[in-house]
Amino acid sequence: MSDTVLRLENVEQHYEQGDNVLSILRGADFSLQKGETVALVAPSGAGKSTLLHIAGLLEKPGGGEVYVGGQASSNLSDDARTAMRREEIGFVYQFHHLLPEFSALENVMMPQMIAGLSANEASGRSQQLLDYLKVGHRSSHRPAELSGGEQQRVAIARSVANAPLVLLADEPTGNLDPETAGYVFEALGALVRQSGLSALIATHNHNIASMMDRCVTLRDGQVVDFKIQPAA
Repeated sequence: MSDTVLRLENVEQHYEQGDNVLSILRGADFSLQKGETVALVAPSGAGKSTLLHIAGLLEKPGGGEVYVGGQASSNLSDDARTAMRREEIGFVYQFHHLLPEFSALENVMMPQMIAGLSANEASGRSQQLLDYLKVGHRSSHRPAELSGGEQQRVAIARSVANAPLVLLADEPTGNLDPETAGYVFEALGALVRQSGLSALIATHNHNIASMMDRCVTLRDGQVVDFKIQPAA
């Protein structure tokens, strides 16, 4: 069985802007292996979010194929794509997107109950995840009562609650101060290593990127390897 959990093959994405065509991805190829962490480092406007949205089946490519767990996604029905996304892919965004009327614990329970777990099972697993991320003591608090770092750790717990194959993160520490960002990423990295998850994480933070297994960037619509230059 292949260890490749996510593969983009010859992916194209173009957008029309008036009379012009904006080409974001031009035959892009990318593979993510089981248990691997990859940093996606590129300037704003280069297409990081587009690549993540296509990889996460939130957006259909203009051409090419996306394989998740070895299964092609382009010819799936909308319902089948939604099911694949729900079961195999976790997302963390720059903003936590927690539901404000629910507690931290309830926010993490939600995707598990949608997937069919009982409230008791979901509650137990959610508390374990929050404890692991060192926010278990805040499980009864609503998002507005949590700090930015706590909110993002709860969002990370929610993203992995259904044990996905792949975690996709779009600037997950972008709204946090450097010290908090480092702590949140450390917690995320520990969770990835402990669970055997694979992660593709878009970040501007070279310190964070340098902690991952490898780095890629976007150049002329292609995904290419990228080496972080050591600080002077």
